Amino acid sequence: MSVSIQAKERTSFQSSVNRKIREEGNFPAVVYGNKVDSTPIYLNSADFIKTMREAGRNGVLTLTIDNQKYSVMLHDIQIDPLKNEVVHADFQVVDMSKEIESTVSLSLVGGAKGIKEGGVLQQSLYEVSVKGLPNDIPSSIEVDISELGINDVITLADVKPATKVEITQDLDEAVASILPPKQEEIVDSGEEQGKEEANEEKDNE
Repeated sequence: MSVSIQAKERTSFQSSVNRKIREEGNFPAVVYGNKVDSTPIYLNSADFIKTMREAGRNGVLTLTIDNQKYSVMLHDIQIDPLKNEVVHADFQVVDMSKEIESTVSLSLVGGAKGIKEGGVLQQSLYEVSVKGLPNDIPSSIEVDISELGINDVITLADVKPATKVEITQDLDEAVASILPPKQEEIVDSGEEQGKEEANEEKDNE
């Protein structure tokens, strides 16, 4: 069951109107897709944040605009990093019976045995492209690294999504690996040696 959220259509695009929208705790957005013309709207910021926490980043929302209801997914969002406020958002209308493509975050879970042996965890991939029905697109995909030992690598071929989605990227791509401790020491000592040589050159000038 999707989560519902209310929106209102924007009919004026003057800067004074947009400023008033923000002053009242709202933000501008646009909705489009699945035979729906691009429609400018605005939503309440607090309601939006609450709804996204409940539905998840890739959750299907029931967006109501002037008594018209649409099944949508959040396609893009812009956030002001200084104020930590939503600036703008794009919602895509989806056909619940047709597959879509989306980007899903990868979350590493479990304590890798290689870390306990002194190795260093390296995550190479943080997001993955998937295809599936809108209701099957997860907010994130968990990757179990508990059996990952030193010099071991987990690739996308090892990732098993909990829902019926298909990973559309190269399955040979590395997701995570455990670097041996000696390799880390060599990197660190090399950096220190480089700094010492640079300092010696400065002293000789």
